[in-house]
Amino acid sequence: MMAQRLPVAMTARSVGSVTDRDVQRVLNGWSEKYAEGSVRRWRAALAGFFKWCIAERLVSTNPVTRTVVPRKSGAPVRMHPLTAAELDSVVDAVRHHDPHTADLILIAAWSGLRWSELRAVRVAHFARVPLPLLVVQEARPEGMETKTTKGRRARRVPIAERILPLVETFAAGKDGSDLLFTSPSGAQLHAAAFKRASRWKETARGRRLHDLRHTAICLWLAHGVDPATVQAWAGHASIATTNLYVTHLGTGADRAGLDRLNSPGHVGGTRDTEPDRRHDIAPGR
Repeated sequence: MMAQRLPVAMTARSVGSVTDRDVQRVLNGWSEKYAEGSVRRWRAALAGFFKWCIAERLVSTNPVTRTVVPRKSGAPVRMHPLTAAELDSVVDAVRHHDPHTADLILIAAWSGLRWSELRAVRVAHFARVPLPLLVVQEARPEGMETKTTKGRRARRVPIAERILPLVETFAAGKDGSDLLFTSPSGAQLHAAAFKRASRWKETARGRRLHDLRHTAICLWLAHGVDPATVQAWAGHASIATTNLYVTHLGTGADRAGLDRLNSPGHVGGTRDTEPDRRHDIAPGR
């Protein structure tokens, strides 16, 4: 995956001609488009490659050593979740030509699993008692080996009734060590094949795959799950991250206030709406 991201101009050069400035320019370019964590992983892979080159006496120094990954400025999380109605519309459009992929979209949009987690979860991680849930403890980004989740600790995600029959179907007939969510042929999921099967550009309403996770978190909050529980289900390290979704949706107080504004009998502002009868009193009395 890292090699695919390298500029063609760099891959066409001899390894001995690559300088730390060349690597830094690549890191800067990656940081403009990708998450900081992804850039750090790719930098580590690049450093490992040049370490091998040193061992093979192809180069004398590692040009990655003196480079740094640019820190993000702290810009707001980019999210574009689907509403419940939009999700149903997307699923219906995909189901028309690929029911298997439509089920995967619905599962992702109700479980909140990251794509790398959806690819890694195994049948043994699907618990049915005392309540149906997924134990999320592994992730497998495409082009990389299986690793721990982003938060580096396992979390438990209850399975809503809306998707429970679908998860049961994916688990049927498989061993505990088998991947739970797979392609129609039983292979591990890959984003490119998934997008082809779902005709993602035509059906997804401009969303990214990661917006299915955003959709799940917003659905949980909209159904009244408290933010602290949502934080645990989503695996957010900080409640501040969960609160970004609360801000996106509006708080319960916001909704209650809007309901009051829209209710009958509250159209005249905050003043008493009783008729002003002062003019009915005769002058001098």
